[in-house]
Amino acid sequence: MPGQLPEPVARVAGFLADARAEARLEEFEAGTPTAVAAADAVGCQPDQIVKSLVFVCDGAPVLALVPGSRRADPKKVAAAVGARSARIASADVVREATGFDVGGVAPFPAPGVSRVVAERTLLSWSTVWVGAGSERHMAGLAPAELVRLAHAGTADLCLDA
Repeated sequence: MPGQLPEPVARVAGFLADARAEARLEEFEAGTPTAVAAADAVGCQPDQIVKSLVFVCDGAPVLALVPGSRRADPKKVAAAVGARSARIASADVVREATGFDVGGVAPFPAPGVSRVVAERTLLSWSTVWVGAGSERHMAGLAPAELVRLAHAGTADLCLDA
């Protein structure tokens, strides 16, 4: 990529390099503010876009990775991590837990997150795309690589269709 990367994106790129990850980091000039816009930019299905959502589960920040067209079920997220309750985190808590702003949250590195869980249906794709530190940057990788890099468990996390 020409030019210097924004600091959050450089952090993701450095993490991927240090982990010897098989991932492709790309910039999309038009931005990827929604899962549908991201899927259009990448040229994939919305369910291949991974939303990185921070929940507060019994007081601890948890990162839930869910397909772009689905909604996370707070009760299922809580159950997946053995918590009594879960609520979506505020923008300040997201930034504090992950080091990223809402809209550019990457699933790694996330030093202030206590656990990471991924919706099991993500594993059915050959490639998924995650936020990479800004609304214009994404990384494509195999779901198994995502789970490895994020140290994620897998579970049923979404509201029933």
